[in-house]
Amino acid sequence: MNLSRRSLLSAFALLPTAWLRGQQTAPPQGATPPPTASTQAPTYTAEVKVVNILATVRDKKGLIVKDLNKEDFMLDEEGRPQEIRYFAREADLPLTLGLLVDTSGSQRNVLSDERNAAQRFLDQVLRQDRDLAFVIHFDKEVELLEDLTPSREKLQKALDALTVNEPQLQRQRGGYPPDDNGGSGGSRRGGGTHLYDAVLLASDELMRKQKGRKALVLLTDGVDRGSKTTLSESIAAAQRADSLVYSILFTDSNAYGNNGYYPGMGRRRGGMGYPGGGYPGGGYPGGGYPGGGYPGGGREDRGSGKKVLEQMARETGGRFIEVSHHLPIDKVFAEIQDDLRSQYSIGYTSDQPGGTAAYRHIHLTTRKKDLVVQARDGYYAS
Repeated sequence: MNLSRRSLLSAFALLPTAWLRGQQTAPPQGATPPPTASTQAPTYTAEVKVVNILATVRDKKGLIVKDLNKEDFMLDEEGRPQEIRYFAREADLPLTLGLLVDTSGSQRNVLSDERNAAQRFLDQVLRQDRDLAFVIHFDKEVELLEDLTPSREKLQKALDALTVNEPQLQRQRGGYPPDDNGGSGGSRRGGGTHLYDAVLLASDELMRKQKGRKALVLLTDGVDRGSKTTLSESIAAAQRADSLVYSILFTDSNAYGNNGYYPGMGRRRGGMGYPGGGYPGGGYPGGGYPGGGYPGGGREDRGSGKKVLEQMARETGGRFIEVSHHLPIDKVFAEIQDDLRSQYSIGYTSDQPGGTAAYRHIHLTTRKKDLVVQARDGYYAS
């Protein structure tokens, strides 16, 4: 059963305690059957959990190293050496790619550049016979614009549909921050950028069912307003789905004002809106971001957004990249493309399987001390 836009939103309305489990996404028409046993990604059984790690290796100059073998890697879990049982290079495995685009008001001056660069990126990265991709946009709602598909044409249509709603911009001009009804009343309830919800949704409803390599590419300023999901919950969802997060920080300095308040705008297109306009109780419990991040629950700025994106990338084994004059969006996508084409897929079974669902720390290195490994630093045991 394919998840339509509306069915996906219906599932998402139950966040974070319940999901539409058991629904299987049917292979898109024309998709290639699963890879053969020699290249297929490790799978789970009732007794044994195979831990999958995607790694990119660089030398001291930052250049990607592509010619390593299984014997070149060393792996430990909670300090205990582990045996690497599965090893493959990226060309042997299919890729599932999720593009999550921030369409809140803060992105209005950069969205066109994001759209054009994303189209070129998908054209160059996706292999028609093996890979799948989907497109989600998020602001005050989270919407699946295109489900898993190998079709570049369908993905391009989804990217063409990315817009920032004009009424939303009009509300922004009314004052900082607008209230839940679009006025300039200064209410901090509600929100216009459900970043964490979008990551959890993509991970749980789409990525978790896929095999092979999986990566989420975020295009956002990293500022979340109104998500029901916390940052830690969204990261955990990506980790459980074995998905890397590539965080692209693309900011428009003109989108912020009034001492750093972020305009908490959003639009409703007859779709999802949270009861009361935002997080239950009008903000995160205790009046601020979990762990004491955003003081008062309302002051979010570009600096904190950057820290969020860095943490998402670091804890999932992905990468954080900031768009700048020296590194424009096209070059950012080119670097991610190089990463995805140069990965090692490593699998092992823990020497202490089972137990609780606690997070277990892992450490992947190479025997060559001058190389740097980019990989996730742990997994959940269940």
